[in-house]
Amino acid sequence: MVATLLRTPASWFADFDRLQRELDRSLAGMGMPVSIRAASGESFPALNIASTPQAVEVYAFAPGIDAATLEVTVDNNLLTLAGKRELAAPPKEHSSYAEERFSGSFRRVISLPDDADPAQVEARYSDGVLRVRVARREAVQPRRITVQ
Repeated sequence: MVATLLRTPASWFADFDRLQRELDRSLAGMGMPVSIRAASGESFPALNIASTPQAVEVYAFAPGIDAATLEVTVDNNLLTLAGKRELAAPPKEHSSYAEERFSGSFRRVISLPDDADPAQVEARYSDGVLRVRVARREAVQPRRITVQ
């Protein structure tokens, strides 16, 4: 009892930090994200989404995919990226200890802003990165008005 009364507040923070690490480790072991912003390990491909006044740009990091298997569609302001990645199987005489690379079909759906123009979509796949650019409608883009 005396030992707990003599503990400094700094040690309480160490206890909370230890508890947070244990909780993160247990949630990660269950395949759940450890924070609201963390992507689960099953999210493939990893995405970066950027927005400019002219367009929305999506970068999907998907190495080892044949570009012919990629499918990019826009419907009702939803951008869908789908495809398939096949990995060479290990020799039959070896058993896998761990497999961290994703193989198989994938599908990611991204909600686009209301001013996205589905008629102006460009998609390029190079060096394992799929870049999709969805232009914004010109009517809603900012424009400079000259004063006379």
